[in-house]
Amino acid sequence: MTDFWNQRYGEQAFAYGKQPNVFFKQQLDILDSGSILFPAEGEGRNAVYAASQGWNVMAFDTSEKGKEKALQLAQEQKVAITYTITDVMQFHSDTAFDVIALCYAHFPASIRKQAHKHLLQFLKPNGIVVFEAFAKAQLGNASGGPKNIEMLFSIDEVKEEFTNLDFSYLEEKTVTLKEGNYHQGTAEVIRFVGKKL
Repeated sequence: MTDFWNQRYGEQAFAYGKQPNVFFKQQLDILDSGSILFPAEGEGRNAVYAASQGWNVMAFDTSEKGKEKALQLAQEQKVAITYTITDVMQFHSDTAFDVIALCYAHFPASIRKQAHKHLLQFLKPNGIVVFEAFAKAQLGNASGGPKNIEMLFSIDEVKEEFTNLDFSYLEEKTVTLKEGNYHQGTAEVIRFVGKKL
């Protein structure tokens, strides 16, 4: 998959645009700034936005091309982010984060539950997870996302994989995406905000 993402992020245009995800921005804007982690952050649009709002940002991805674009965007916006190249299960940090932002972080089905559990150990007690990803009903839509239904989400799977969160918001919703070249049109997504118990 790293080759796929390096190819996509190697294109001149930003694959999903330079603006933050709408739901993520709405949720971030009502929180006090602190430390935030962006797994599978790609070209950095959400991380750079968070940095512009005063957050201390750490991001990671497996794609070198994604990192290059993210640092380019950070330089354009005159902000600093920390960005490492690592697989999700190899990620480690001495920091406990106030927020983890999972924006279209579709990990392989074989490791997804373990990946989420692994990431949540880096979230402070009472820390917040902001999540948006494609629902299983997205399969067949041309607006983006994995073509493997096992990598898409259901509400029940979210509850099962994030058992130590108290959800203040959890919804499956039809939205219109306008994010770069690859998230365009009607999409079925799951969104949640959860606090670590």
